[in-house]
Amino acid sequence: MTDKPPLLPVRPTRASHTRFPWHDFTMRFSSTPRGARLARGLAGERLDAWGVPYGSDAHDALLLIVAELSSNAVRHGHVSGRDFRLCLTAEGTAIRIEVTDTRGDHLLALTGQTSPGQEGGRGLLLVAALADRWGWYPRADGPGKTAWAVLEVAP
Repeated sequence: MTDKPPLLPVRPTRASHTRFPWHDFTMRFSSTPRGARLARGLAGERLDAWGVPYGSDAHDALLLIVAELSSNAVRHGHVSGRDFRLCLTAEGTAIRIEVTDTRGDHLLALTGQTSPGQEGGRGLLLVAALADRWGWYPRADGPGKTAWAVLEVAP
């Protein structure tokens, strides 16, 4: 999927569609397993502060998406000395997750070709199953790519 990411809905004008006021969180993390764990932990805290409580189905799904995309950035998008970036955005009823790495030669593909004994290769399948929309696009400000996922959170 190389299409530009769909924008989040514009700020709702009807109060019945509003769950979240406008929020965003962006931070760079070291492209290491420790950086991926830290990204997941800080995302969990941020989501809870925005009103997606720990232990809720939405919180668990969003954290799994953050973990998978961050892990992919570390495992497949790692360039020595360069970080990956996590961006969370909430507006209306949608939460958007973006993870940007600095390696442009490893593109994302949903192959679905995994064997039962294989340890990896299912991350994007999980993201596709959990997210309402997802995809990737080439990074605009340098080499690399941004993987994104959007989940609509029920009020």
